[in-house]
Parts: sequence; C-alpha cells; structure tokens
Amino acid sequence: MLKGKNQAFLELGTEEAAVTMVNYYTAVTPQVRNVPVFIQYSNHKELKTDSALNQRAQAVLQAVSAVQEGGSPSSAAGESVLTPAPSPVLRIIIDNMFYPVTLDVLQQIFSKFGTVMKIITFTKNNQFQALLQFSDPVNAQQAKLSLDGQNIYNSCCTLRIDFSKLVNLNVKYNNDKSRDYTRPELPAGDGQPPVDPSVAATLSKDSTSLLGAISPLSAAAAAAAAAGRVALSGHSGPGGVLLVSNLNEEVRTPPQNTNTHTHIHPCVYGDVQRVKILYNKKDSALIQMSDGNQAQLAMSHLNGQKMYGKIIRVTLSKHQTVQLPREGLDDQGLTKDFTSSPLHRFKKPGSKNFQNIFPPSATLHLSNIPENVTEEDLRLLFSNSGGTVKAFKFFQDRKMALLQMSTVEEAIQALIDLHNYDMGRGHRLRVSFSKSTI
Repeated sequence: MLKGKNQAFLELGTEEAAVTMVNYYTAVTPQVRNVPVFIQYSNHKELKTDSALNQRAQAVLQAVSAVQEGGSPSSAAGESVLTPAPSPVLRIIIDNMFYPVTLDVLQQIFSKFGTVMKIITFTKNNQFQALLQFSDPVNAQQAKLSLDGQNIYNSCCTLRIDFSKLVNLNVKYNNDKSRDYTRPELPAGDGQPPVDPSVAATLSKDSTSLLGAISPLSAAAAAAAAAGRVALSGHSGPGGVLLVSNLNEEVRTPPQNTNTHTHIHPCVYGDVQRVKILYNKKDSALIQMSDGNQAQLAMSHLNGQKMYGKIIRVTLSKHQTVQLPREGLDDQGLTKDFTSSPLHRFKKPGSKNFQNIFPPSATLHLSNIPENVTEEDLRLLFSNSGGTVKAFKFFQDRKMALLQMSTVEEAIQALIDLHNYDMGRGHRLRVSFSKSTI
C-alpha cells in the first residue's frame, strides 16, 4: 500500500495471471466500496514487503490465500481478518427483476466461486428468491462478498445475498424450479419438464464465461436468452413500436374478446399500450409496447410465425408512439388504447410472468382454472377455437394444466381466442406458451 496516495501494488503468482487480470479490468472497471479502481502494469518486477507499513497488507494477503486454499485464515497482531462462513447455503433475493432469472442462470453465475450442489427457487412476498448450496462454506462466503449488490443484467435484476440458517437443502425434484446437481436421476415432478442427466452433468461443471452486467449472456441461460440479449443490446426506454404486416384482414376480433388479435398475441411478451390498424393497408398494424425491450422480445419470438393462415412479419417501426385519433374524429375503430387493460402481465416488477416467457409452441399452459371445470370442458373449449387437442394434463392442484394442440398455429389461435376467457364466478382463464411437452 502506498501511504497517502490511494494507490497500491499487487504482485500475482505469474505474469500470465497479471496479463489476464489487466485485460479483464480494462473492459470492466472494478469498484471498491462504490469507488472505481484503475489497474495498469507496474515497472517493478517484484515487491519488497518487509516494512512495518505493510504488516496489515500481509495479514490480509495471508487471509485471502488461506481462503483460496480452503484453509482457515490466520490473524495478525491478534486481529481477526475474516470470520468463518456460517453456512454453505446462500439465500438470494432478486430486486428490480425486469427480465427472467432462471435456475440455470444462477448456477452459471455462482459456479465461478465453487461447486454448486443444489438450488431451490421460489416466489415469496412477490419477489423471486433462491436457496443455493455450495460444497464448501468458504465458497459461499466468496460468492457473497463478490456478488452481493451486483446486477445480473444492465441496471436491473440486482442480487441481494445473505447466509441461510439452513446448512443443507433437501431437493426432491430436478426441474426448472429446483435442482440437485449431485443426483441427476431425481424425477421431474408433476407437470415439470425433466432435466436430461447429461445436461445436469454439464451444468454442474464450472462455466467458462461470466454472466451479468459484466459480459454477454451465455447460451445456458435458455429461458432468459431472448430477454438477456435485449437487455444488453441497448434498446431500452421508450420507442417500443412494432410494425406487424401480412395479417389476415378477415379475422381481426376474436368472438369472446373485445381486443384485436394484434394486441393479444404480443401481450405474451410485454404489455401492449396501443394498436393502430393502418387505414390504407388493413393487413398491417402499429403496436406500441411498454418499452423498447418488450418490443425487441416480441419481434424475436413472433416474426415469421403463422397466424390465421398467413405468415406475419414483425419489425421495429420508426414511430416512437402510436397517436390516438383527435377528439371528435372517427377513425372507424382502427385505433385502440390498452393502457389500462386488465390483460397486462408485466406491470409488477419481479412478477412470476417474467419467468414464463417462451417462444410460440403447440403446448399451452393454462392457469386460474375453476374447481368445477373438467378435462372434457377444457378439451371442448379449445377444440371449438378451430383446432385439435392432442393431449391434456392437469397439475396436482387442478388449478393449472398443460394442453397440446396439433400445431403451433392452432396454439397461437387458441391463445388469442381464449386468454382471459370468462370461466364464470370471476375466474378468467390465463393462457401462455409452455416449453414443456405432454
């Protein structure tokens, strides 16, 4: 440490390690106690550290070395530098969760600090949370010191990390909510997609690229990939207007709904604010999403999909907003305002809906099903939307189900027709795409 200069020298084990460190922190400015730290090469080849001024620096170095080697840090001059980690289990809370954070994303981030053995994810008090168990409490301590307060994606999905009172997690199922990497043979549980043992084995190994605000998303973050790509591409803020073309002009309003199909379809990927069918080109529409990220997400999933017999094209529009018609001007109902729509799925930060964003698929996830509704009732309802129901499966509580149509196009049509369908007694059916198969 250089007294009074706010500077320090740091000698690494090898020159290669020094080169790696400087290259890494050239792209990413590190912060110590919220103050940026700048790193460059020194002219010194070796450090002399025998002076009294460097005694504390050496005590800290000794402690860090002990942690890296898995031993217990010694203290200098009777002063304890590091206290032992109380548990190998961390409790993780995600603040400002504007994009999906999956179990695989967490595994990839935390495996930088040691072997991740088990993860359980859940929602509590409208916040996405997780319990994550390392093989060693020292690894948990390192992860907490390094990651607490960091953002997974740019300016959002902030990690809040504390030690759990638990010292061991009991995982019963391997699926997208919980995982025991030491037992790939565990069942998936009812209604959950199974984890391939080879995938589980691959994920349990240390990953080679960092996630988060520091670097691009990796392919392992399957469910979050589209959202992550958007989050890191700089298309945030206002200006989320899409141009959708080649729509079927014969079908614009579903029979059970007062909303245009151009609203319902993109609302799976964000909150639609306004829709305008073009006056001179009725097969095209402008759709205003809540922000540019949602627009990018909808475009990446919907462009090229077949809807009502026609392949639709979805691109970003040059318009920043969709203008409402002037007061007293009749635009023949071509413009609709959905800013106060009850169908918005993503108003609440950290909503569970952010974890369930998937590309269009033949399998639909149904929720908010009344107790008295049977499988036959739902099969008949979805058959009447113009398709064939190939398979059906209730979840254990019978409030949710998976339903598989013959084709992706039929599933899209069914979602448009039946999302928010009135099932009676105040129950509105919730329909979304699923990544599972039956």
